[in-house]
Amino acid sequence: MTRQELITLIKRKRSFLCIGLDTDLDKIPQHLLKEEDPVFAFNKAIIDATHELVAAYKPNIAFYEAYGAQGWQSLEKTIAYLKGKDVFTIADAKRGDIGNTSGRYAKAFLEVLDFDGITVAPYMGKDSVGPFLGIDGKWVVLLALTSNKGSDDFQMIKTGNGKLVYERVLERSAEWGTPDNMMYVVGATRAEMLSGIRKIIPDHFLLVPGVGAQGGSLEEVAAHGLNKDCGLLVNSSRGIIYAGNGPDFADKAKEEAQKLQKQMESVLRDAGIC
Repeated sequence: MTRQELITLIKRKRSFLCIGLDTDLDKIPQHLLKEEDPVFAFNKAIIDATHELVAAYKPNIAFYEAYGAQGWQSLEKTIAYLKGKDVFTIADAKRGDIGNTSGRYAKAFLEVLDFDGITVAPYMGKDSVGPFLGIDGKWVVLLALTSNKGSDDFQMIKTGNGKLVYERVLERSAEWGTPDNMMYVVGATRAEMLSGIRKIIPDHFLLVPGVGAQGGSLEEVAAHGLNKDCGLLVNSSRGIIYAGNGPDFADKAKEEAQKLQKQMESVLRDAGIC
């Protein structure tokens, strides 16, 4: 999916919501455990209930790898099902390795599974990220400033020139790609830093996890992070997919997604984007 196609999608749906499909067999409704593929059955129900309200879905790959071959089959079914739903898809895989290994990761997720984008760790530098940028129409979603407590251990360290590590990541990596093939992960619990981030990367899309269960505020994220094209994909996972645990779980998920979509529609309208 191209940048313009993503922008058009957001405007058409009046939503920049991304739903994280972090599907855990210990948390899904018990009646689904009788299904041949409980993980896919859960995902399909969530997708059917919410796809008209969202711009993107983000399966967290660890939740599928944990179930071995069966989990990978569930992931394959999920991404294939999403292909008919007019949404942007992100493999939340957080890969990153030496060039030839990154090339295999890129092929697996961006060509074989055909995700639109993949989360990538920048720690090993340009040659570890480059292979992901070499596939037309695909996106690298680079970890920049995350919302976990341990992020301060490295990301907030001041470097010799006075810049923080995450700021240097943004500055340097922005030279590797363009706003047409690279976006950045910035946690919603770091919303107050988005204004400074926008000074470094004014045009890139930001994938913002942490709204909902992690306590991030959509209003603060939009106030500091919105740009002329929207430039945001705001993710909610647990707050939506586990909103209910009975037979009506998909309806409950839809209700939570609708709440966020309505807020986003208001944000986009007030900004003159749609």
